[in-house]
Amino acid sequence: GINAEYMGKEKRPDHNVSTNQTMPFTCPDLPYPYDSLKDKGISEETLKFHHDKHHAGYVTKLNALTADKPELQAKSLEELIATQDGGIFNCAAQTWNHTFYWNCMSGTGGGAPSGAVKEAIEKTWGSFEKFQEAFTAACVGHFGSGWVWLVHGANGLAIVDTHDAACPLKTGQKPVLTCDVWEHAYYIDFRNDRPAYVKAWWNCVNWEFANKNM
Repeated sequence: GINAEYMGKEKRPDHNVSTNQTMPFTCPDLPYPYDSLKDKGISEETLKFHHDKHHAGYVTKLNALTADKPELQAKSLEELIATQDGGIFNCAAQTWNHTFYWNCMSGTGGGAPSGAVKEAIEKTWGSFEKFQEAFTAACVGHFGSGWVWLVHGANGLAIVDTHDAACPLKTGQKPVLTCDVWEHAYYIDFRNDRPAYVKAWWNCVNWEFANKNM
């Protein structure tokens, strides 16, 4: 599965919002301080709003929707994504998607990949530059809200885009990397200029995390 250390299992109590530990589902802290990406173009205000309002909001809704369903409270997010539809799926998937997204970025990220993900990208697209062009086009061209993913499937790597809360886990694909293209991910910093946000996102990409998902 996805590396547990990176997916928020290790708490960092020195920053970020506290969550109510009596709730079955909690919002993991960011894996870095709120100001970590500001020099890359993604502001502290954006991370606070996106994490503390949007990400935490999905967790709150998920707890409310499962409040009288102990059999669902006992499941992992991955199990809920695989088995549920409607509001419970949406909130479980958005909780998982956001945690994965935060880990796809780092204050020391950006640049070109190395290791297994580099080799797999070059095998599929011929070069990192061609992959970057294709992934950027998918992000900029995605209509409405959603996510663009680099996934690992039976035939190697592929770029897929999903609408709203949809997650590749639902269709048995393994996420390697994602870019959130919901407008709330970038509106504070870039207004409606999604291409500028995607450019900033590339400056943050955590290739170490991507390699752990190969």
